[in-house]
Amino acid sequence: MKRILLFLATNIAVMVVLAIVTQVLGVDPKTSGGLVIFSAVIGFTGSIFSLLLSKQIAKWSTPGFRTIEQPQTADEAWIVETVRRFAEKAGIGMPEVGIYEGDPNAFATGASRNNALVAVSTGLLRAMSRDEVEAVIGHEIAHIANGDMVTLTLVQGVVNTFVVYLSRVAGAFFGGRDENGNSTGQNFLVTLVLQIVLGFLASMIVAWFSRQREFRADAGSAQYMGSSRKMQAALARLGGVEAGELPQSMQAMGIAGGLSGLFSSHPPLEERIARLKASGI
Repeated sequence: MKRILLFLATNIAVMVVLAIVTQVLGVDPKTSGGLVIFSAVIGFTGSIFSLLLSKQIAKWSTPGFRTIEQPQTADEAWIVETVRRFAEKAGIGMPEVGIYEGDPNAFATGASRNNALVAVSTGLLRAMSRDEVEAVIGHEIAHIANGDMVTLTLVQGVVNTFVVYLSRVAGAFFGGRDENGNSTGQNFLVTLVLQIVLGFLASMIVAWFSRQREFRADAGSAQYMGSSRKMQAALARLGGVEAGELPQSMQAMGIAGGLSGLFSSHPPLEERIARLKASGI
């Protein structure tokens, strides 16, 4: 219920802010209301569908993915039990648990705290000790408990809405119209270029938010385990191996990965370790 209220409140806030921007820019009020609604629908629709289908998309797009319904090995039984233990500590429903073939990595996804998926790679099990893998699983459970999939969807929807709205307003102002008042090709070109440019800026905002989520998930894992040492060790281990590449749609939910700099979904490992050391946990 809280997340539904958050979603509704976010949409209302976006509508109000865009309505104010409309008035400040002097956009014709006869058409501005429709543009605000259009922008919000376009901005949020893709994000919401991605959230609702996130578990299925993860399964389809991750090579060698297999849901652990009946553990076939001691490692699989241990993974399921570790996920169960952390889920109980976090107060969330038991996530679906999966394993996949690939280099060291792990991810969590799902539409809600009680409808989620945690998956680890075979490479992670080979490269890390059980203590380190346990810390990584705790990190992924913290993502779920923090509602990161939902909040990331909201942030993406908000920035998408602004991109759609502002690019079309700018196109109307600078693109020009013909003698009949219809939009010109220049209008379309200005809108298209601005949507691309603003889309890049929006990606920086989403990436920044994603990096903050990683710090919180690291801290969450440390709290579940009563100490940050194992999480620090896991991150240090990741720094010495080549992390497995996740599909583009899953990169923000992995334990490591992404581009560098302003577009990175994850902070540098050294910075994450330093944060954990400074936390005193």
